[in-house]
Amino acid sequence: MGKDRTIEIMDTTLRDGEQTSGVSFMPHEKLMMARALLQDVGVDRIEVASARVSEGEKEAVKSISRWASQNGKLDRVEVLGFVDGTASVDWIQESGCRHMNLLCKGSRRHCEGQLHKTLEEHLADIRRTITYAQEKGVYVNVYLEDWSNGMKQDPDYVFALMDGLTDLSIDRYMLPDTLGILNPMEVTCFIGQMVERYSVSKESRSICFDFHAHNDYDLAVSNVLAAVTAGCQGIHTSVNGLGERAGNAPLASVQAILKDHLHVCTHINEGRLGEVSRLVESYSGIAIPPNKPITGESVFTQVAGVHADGDNKAGLYQNALLPERFGRKREYALGKNSGKANILRNLEELGLELSPEQTKRVTERIIELGDKKELVTQEDLPYIVSDVLKHGAPEEHIKLLSYVVTTAYGLKPLASVRLEVNGETYEESAKGDGQFDAFVRAIRHIYKNRLGRNFPWLTNYTVSIPPGGRTDALVQTIITWNWNDRILRTRGLDADQTEAAIKSTIKMLNLLEDEILKV
Repeated sequence: MGKDRTIEIMDTTLRDGEQTSGVSFMPHEKLMMARALLQDVGVDRIEVASARVSEGEKEAVKSISRWASQNGKLDRVEVLGFVDGTASVDWIQESGCRHMNLLCKGSRRHCEGQLHKTLEEHLADIRRTITYAQEKGVYVNVYLEDWSNGMKQDPDYVFALMDGLTDLSIDRYMLPDTLGILNPMEVTCFIGQMVERYSVSKESRSICFDFHAHNDYDLAVSNVLAAVTAGCQGIHTSVNGLGERAGNAPLASVQAILKDHLHVCTHINEGRLGEVSRLVESYSGIAIPPNKPITGESVFTQVAGVHADGDNKAGLYQNALLPERFGRKREYALGKNSGKANILRNLEELGLELSPEQTKRVTERIIELGDKKELVTQEDLPYIVSDVLKHGAPEEHIKLLSYVVTTAYGLKPLASVRLEVNGETYEESAKGDGQFDAFVRAIRHIYKNRLGRNFPWLTNYTVSIPPGGRTDALVQTIITWNWNDRILRTRGLDADQTEAAIKSTIKMLNLLEDEILKV
């Protein structure tokens, strides 16, 4: 393998990924993901739908095709079609798309057991569909559905099917491991046979093979590695590995392996992989596991203190998967295994300087929390420092002097707040739909009525507790704010959920006040 070889990436999140149980994308969501994949991430092609599914699906393809045409990317948009005479071709053409991935039967078992046809009859149907597509100006790639079983059980059928198609103008032959049954040795063998037999067609026109992996045995990425080694020119992926059953080969993992292990080129912009991963996570509702390679929340977090120490000295615990490469950064977890090195790295990033004795006391407190399975993040560390050392961070511009929140059955909660802003004290009360809502409304009254200022809008509010659900666990509240179209996220840590949210709010106000005073 060498860097002079380029591998095409065809992402099928919008088609095969949508076959994940419980996942259904809205037309506008499909458009947003299509734009991100083609424009930002740089995949070579996208498969966006199956023909004849629904009118809503057709509208989604129309919007994607319209955008792609306006931006010179229409030849990179593809739709799955079927051997159904003229129906799929007409549907695809009406949607504005010009590339059809024709689903043919790649195993005798599927051909005879599902279609109840002979190979010759199936070939005749395929040829009629392809001929019609070409008359309509629709380009054709061919899927050999269940190709993996075809090669394992009756390779002569596969070769006869191929022999009956190679005289046609087919752009690519796509080799799917439809049921995810292959291992890397079999992939190497079977694709090697295909490449050797059909490397040049009867008209001396090169034949291109794509490989489409499924992850039923957790071998999708390994099988991709084998497929490229054996001579495949294209690979199919999905963002976050979405797909039927156990899913498809994840885009981010495939990219990393192709670059780092096979040293081949792709057109992927690695720095945008994290963004598209979060976008698809949001639209699909399928959470990314924290330990998912490349995109998981925890994969660039060092836990053991010895690792932080090694990184400080010579990057001893780092590999080629540097977080900056994927638009992320390395973090050092705080817990019972942290050690002084992890604490120091986090304090340094926060700009906090402690004496050796103070650092020791903070470390002991974090170890104590770790023994209780408490979650301690870098954002939480100032609270831990304040709690242990009995003093706050450098003087705050805004201080919460006192507050009272009351609630009663049948009545709205009431909050009374006393706030100090740059040395001046203000008090206000307000009712709300909940205790924290009442508190925020009281603060908002102070800003509007007493200070004559705007107050940021709360756009998202999440609460988490450490694994294990202990009753004495700390609560972490993460609040997202919108301030003049700018997004701010602040965290609070406390044993009480409302108190944690209040701490997060005061932290946000101090961040903004600090910026205002610096202007």
